[in-house]
Amino acid sequence: MNNADKQIADILAKYGEPLAGNVWRVQGTAVIYHKALERIAAQAGIVYDKPEIIRAERDEAVILVSGRMGERTEWSIGEALINVNYRVSGKQAAYVYAMAEKRAKDRVILKLVGLHGFLYSEEEADEFKNNRPASTAVEVLGETGVGAETKPETVGEPDPTEADLKKRIDAAKTINAVTDLMLHADTQKALAALPAAARDEVRDHAKARLMKLGWPSKKAA
Repeated sequence: MNNADKQIADILAKYGEPLAGNVWRVQGTAVIYHKALERIAAQAGIVYDKPEIIRAERDEAVILVSGRMGERTEWSIGEALINVNYRVSGKQAAYVYAMAEKRAKDRVILKLVGLHGFLYSEEEADEFKNNRPASTAVEVLGETGVGAETKPETVGEPDPTEADLKKRIDAAKTINAVTDLMLHADTQKALAALPAAARDEVRDHAKARLMKLGWPSKKAA
């Protein structure tokens, strides 16, 4: 685990979130799930002021969001413009105001908890996806951002890939071993190919294994 990952892991651990399963990389840039940031905001007791609408158009929204955590206050602007920094595909509906709000809130959360500069929210991921040369050049732990394609959900026997990943997680003997496994490029590609429900199962399994190994009470060295 490099120094940046360790700093991210230590901050996430303060709010009960593991690095493994929550963070992936796009061309070296660390990205975190929006829902993980929402959980962190709840744990940190972050509250928001009423958002200020700066720009309101049919295909564009710009929103200013301010948030407070104890005595600290931060603000940020969220922007969403269809086919510029917010892309939708097929018949997918476009929600520019919701996207702008998510981006602004996620940026505020990252600032307040000390992760700004280390991580980007997945809601910013269109920028990363648009600049990637090929899917093999991008390390992912599942893509759940706007416009991401997922396999249909299946009912019945567990996916063999899911079962194999869980077996490998169970075989990991240390906190760092679990984290390294989940961040490995091969694991990331395998997770990206799974249905969303199976990806969540694997992430939950990794978190349970981390807790069994002593996370977060034991520092990962």
